[in-house]
Amino acid sequence: MVRVLKIGGSILTDKGCERGALPMEIERVAREVASRPHDLVLVHGAGSFGHIPAKQYGLPQRFSPEGLRVTHESVVRLNRLVLEALAKAGVEALPVHPLSCLILSGGRIESFATEPIKKMLEDGIMPILHGDVAMDLTQRAGIVSGDQLVSHLARALKAEVVAVGCNVDGVLFSGRPMAEVKRSDLPLIEGAIGGSAGIDVTGGMKGKLDELLDLADMGMSSMIFNASKEGNIVRALRGEAIGTKVWRPD
Repeated sequence: MVRVLKIGGSILTDKGCERGALPMEIERVAREVASRPHDLVLVHGAGSFGHIPAKQYGLPQRFSPEGLRVTHESVVRLNRLVLEALAKAGVEALPVHPLSCLILSGGRIESFATEPIKKMLEDGIMPILHGDVAMDLTQRAGIVSGDQLVSHLARALKAEVVAVGCNVDGVLFSGRPMAEVKRSDLPLIEGAIGGSAGIDVTGGMKGKLDELLDLADMGMSSMIFNASKEGNIVRALRGEAIGTKVWRPD
C-alpha cells in the first residue's frame, strides 16, 4: 500500500522569515513519520525557503536563471534539514529534486520520471520531494508546488492514502472545518477559501483544493488535515478520518 503525505511549508518554516526553519517542528514531524515509514512518499512544501526568493526574483512570471538557481538552492537546504531529521529518527530516505526529474508545460506537469521513486519504495527507502522550480516547455520555467506533486504522484503510484498536512483543521468555511468537500461544493465555498499566511506563490488553500479535487475526479479521495497538532500525522498515515475529506460521490 503506497501512501503519499505532504507536509506544508507553514509547518516546517516561518513563512514570514527567509530561510526561517523551525527545527523543533521538523524533528517532531520526522518522529511522527518514522512511526509508519514503509511504502511512504513524503512531499514537503518550500515555505519561506522557496516562496520568498521566488517572489524576490519575480518567479514564475519573469524568467531569471539566477532566480531559478537561488530558489532551488534554498529549497534544497530545507530538504536537507528534513532528511537529517528523518535520519536521526531512524528513517532511510533519499531526496528527489523535481527540477531534475520533471518538466512543466504551462505550469502543469508534462512529464515526470517516477521510476527512481518506485525503485526506492521497492527497496525500503523513503523518497522525499519538495516544492521546486522547474523548466517549462511553453514559458521557459515555472514553479511546481508540493500540492501538484502530491496529485501527480498519487495517480502515478496508485496511492491508497493521500494526506495533505497544513496549519489549520482542514478546509474552513464560516470559521469551521468542513468534514468533506466535493466539486459540487466549490461554487459555494470558493469565495471563503483564503490563501496562505505569509508569502505564497503557489495558491494557498485554494491551490491545495484544486489539485485534490482533480484527484477526486479520478476516483481517489484525500484528506486535508492539521499537521501542526502532535499525533495527527500518525493518524493521517493510518488512514483515519481527520480534517476535511476531498472526494467524489459514486
